Amino acid sequence: MRIIGVMTEDFQFYYRLIRRLKERDEPFVSLGFEDALPYNIGAIITTPDEVARAPSVLVVAAEDPEVAINQAKVMMQGRSCKLLVVGIDPGRTTGIAVVGNGKVLLTDTVGWPEKAVEAVERMIAGLEYEELLVRIGHGDRTVRNRIIQSLWGLADRVEIVDETNTTRRTLVPDIDAAILISRTMGEELESAPAVDPTPGEVREVKRQSRLASDGSFTITTELARRVAKGELTMDEALAWHASRKDRLNK
Repeated sequence: MRIIGVMTEDFQFYYRLIRRLKERDEPFVSLGFEDALPYNIGAIITTPDEVARAPSVLVVAAEDPEVAINQAKVMMQGRSCKLLVVGIDPGRTTGIAVVGNGKVLLTDTVGWPEKAVEAVERMIAGLEYEELLVRIGHGDRTVRNRIIQSLWGLADRVEIVDETNTTRRTLVPDIDAAILISRTMGEELESAPAVDPTPGEVREVKRQSRLASDGSFTITTELARRVAKGELTMDEALAWHASRKDRLNK
């Protein structure tokens, strides 16, 4: 297995990079500029100021550790791609897979649907591509549409994929489903769909609010609807409801 080599004497960048590599569970080895390269080094990360001292091949020079890691992982797979595909499996936990040149480059999971755009922006930062295609599973309509809304300005095209056959009994089902979705043609959207929670989804948010407040209260239907639409987080809705109760009791 090819791994990332870290080659820098910039201690601040080094510790930021090492921390992020560990958080992402990426194998790496620290190297000096005079060290012989191990056979399994797939890419070297250094800083722009030190790039002239690094070997002339397989080098990524970036100031942002996240960008550097993304570029290094792509370099180990193939430098750039014409079409970059992001597969998304929406649900209580949303799986995300970035695929280029037919290979899985990066994966992640998020909870809050609007966090998907932050995750995708972070995952594709520094990657070279001509077109970004987002393919998202058709299930969990409200969560799906919330994600599409948040990603609409970022993607060149968005397709909704029939995810009936993407569920797998694996250790990472959300990621595996996202990978399968990324490789399945869907129906391209001409405009971002509206987010319209069902009555059942609104009731479920109200139930969750009562659990989150330890049974003290249940947020209003209007607040629950705004939470279901992604306009408010549950914490924000609880705080708003509590503050309103306090004002009424004065």
